[in-house]
Amino acid sequence: MKIPFILLSIAENSNDIIQHNFHYVLKDKFIEGGTLWMTPILLCMVFGLAFVIERIFYLNLASVNSQKLLSKIEDAIQCDGIEKAKQICRDTKGPLGGIFYQGLDRAEEGLESVEKAVIAYGGVQMGKLESNLSWIGLCISLAPMLGFLGTVVGMVMAFDSIERAGDISPTIVAGGMKVALLTTVFGLITAIILQVFYNYLLAKIDAIVGDMEDATITFMDLMIEYKKR
Repeated sequence: MKIPFILLSIAENSNDIIQHNFHYVLKDKFIEGGTLWMTPILLCMVFGLAFVIERIFYLNLASVNSQKLLSKIEDAIQCDGIEKAKQICRDTKGPLGGIFYQGLDRAEEGLESVEKAVIAYGGVQMGKLESNLSWIGLCISLAPMLGFLGTVVGMVMAFDSIERAGDISPTIVAGGMKVALLTTVFGLITAIILQVFYNYLLAKIDAIVGDMEDATITFMDLMIEYKKR
């Protein structure tokens, strides 16, 4: 009966050893690559992930149930009028509430004014959704370039060592190339991680924008019905 518990204990200890060894190897390779080149790559990773986290929080807050919001606005317009609908939009987080509020605020000026307000403010909100994506893209591009630069500089230093030694020693060549290539490895790892998050954010933004466009069409239909009364 004790065998499963023994196996579980061995598995947990093995996982702890693997994690410890992984962290140790990662730290060791980072130092071997040279802090002069590894530090900028690490900063790209840190700043890139910071922008990613900020965007994830913002986009999650920007996501609302558009059908539920439209239903509340429709009921408010029918029962209590435009002012009640505007209050609902003010209390709603995310870009849709602001877009609908701008349209409702110009309801008495005609459908053309409502449509212009919705389109204009919708463009502003789309710009806010895409904010900071350019910085993430910069980190994605910069990390591998810094890695390649470190590799090239490391290769030059390796050839300088060969020239000073006056002999092509495998130890000198292998050591210099190893240090040089480590910067490329870390740069590519950084770019790959950030690229995955970048594509996720783009997909999230596309989904929000698509929902905004569909909801805006329904909102304009509500305003047409309101003006007909």
